[in-house]
Amino acid sequence: MKIDGKTVRERIEEQERLNLSALASKSCCTKGRKRFEEPCELRTEFQRDRDRILHSKAFRRLKHKTQVFFSPYDDHFRTRMTHTLEVSQIARTISRALNLNEDLTEAIALGHDLGHTPFGHSGERVLNELMPAGYKHNVQSVRIVTFIEDLNLTQETIDGILNHSYDYNPSTLEGKVVRIADKIAYINHDIQDAIRAGIIKIEDIPKESIEYFSSQNRIRITKFLNDIVENSYGKDTILMSDECFKQFIKLREWMFDNVYNNSPAKQAEDKAQNVIKMLFEYYCEELKRIYPSSSEKDVMQTVCDYVSGMTDRYVLIKFEENFLPEPLIQKNHDEFLYKLAEMNGLK
Repeated sequence: MKIDGKTVRERIEEQERLNLSALASKSCCTKGRKRFEEPCELRTEFQRDRDRILHSKAFRRLKHKTQVFFSPYDDHFRTRMTHTLEVSQIARTISRALNLNEDLTEAIALGHDLGHTPFGHSGERVLNELMPAGYKHNVQSVRIVTFIEDLNLTQETIDGILNHSYDYNPSTLEGKVVRIADKIAYINHDIQDAIRAGIIKIEDIPKESIEYFSSQNRIRITKFLNDIVENSYGKDTILMSDECFKQFIKLREWMFDNVYNNSPAKQAEDKAQNVIKMLFEYYCEELKRIYPSSSEKDVMQTVCDYVSGMTDRYVLIKFEENFLPEPLIQKNHDEFLYKLAEMNGLK
């Protein structure tokens, strides 16, 4: 389909060349995919990446994976999916303000946490101990998009997903935007969730942080965004001012001391890690029994892929299935369902 002799994709690519920063990644200049594919008439290469991630099974599972608080009953606590969406929103705002490629930014943001384990970072820590070569969720995210689901993404998107963690360095500005947006998102929404959980009060936050950022989440995020855009515009890097970065580090350290490492949010961590450890060992033994000729390394990688991909609730279902005795009769009477049927006049 062409409009005035050009496909929709070609028109978008032309707009990118005309309107985006010279430092931005242009979709027409992508380094490409592992396997060549014919261009889409409607979407650029980075838009296709975004759509593939959004439609992946790994992305859907993020809605039932822990951000900080295990299996909360309150629906307003963040999950790994809502965290991902907030990272995407923050990153897109920064990219748009800096005239970078918003589509590439969104693709990286949506894919950056696909490799996270059940039970958040506590699950990642136990798999890191169990796997001989360790476990990092950013590396597993790349394994998901390149092997397990084989989405055949562009090199730029894969690079951004791999390098979103602190000790990595993305090759594109869009990847750098996602890396910094990830930190802004989790610090801000974890403060809200910790307050909701009764772990901290707003007045507990260091006075200096409140004076600099405000006690309101939306104002705090806006402060970050304005600072980053002001200090990054036209530059080949993404950064905060020295003062903003100093205040960010102070707030982050305070959160680690009072929420992440020393709070009721940590009380269930040992139990969660034991669940993962027991399942990991159980499945390793099962695969060794079924596939006796397989190497220890391949067995462990297979189990790691399986267990790390589980949601919080599914890992508990599998734990119950494999380690708890089954009752003689298993039946869900669904009393409330029938009450609703009566209320709605079903006959």
